[in-house]
Amino acid sequence: MKQLNIITQSRIGIIAEITEALAEQNINIENIDAKTFDQKAVIVIAVDDYEKALQTLNRLDNYQIVAEDVILISLANEPGALAKISRRFSDAGVSLQSIRFIERNEDNGLVAITTQRTDAALALVEDVLVS
Repeated sequence: MKQLNIITQSRIGIIAEITEALAEQNINIENIDAKTFDQKAVIVIAVDDYEKALQTLNRLDNYQIVAEDVILISLANEPGALAKISRRFSDAGVSLQSIRFIERNEDNGLVAITTQRTDAALALVEDVLVS
């Protein structure tokens, strides 16, 4: 399933802005999950009209929209943390398409991962899954 991952600075009013923009375009939200991580907010939305929602949200200021099947995980900010996760994928025969550090602080890092086998990948990272 495609979903929209919205990443922005954490602040009051984010959910109102996003949901109002979608409502104005008559886009129905099927599922929404919002989390904060350090100073970032990550909002994951499934909608009834993915393409229209993507276009709508891309017009908003100060939002990074990741429009793909993304797995967001939280890793300890320490040497070897990414190596341990990437070894899980390698040992399971799941190819990583991309890895992107979204945010890092002293203790943790928020990492976006994409693969072609999302269900298998999700099972590999259940213990560190953000969304």
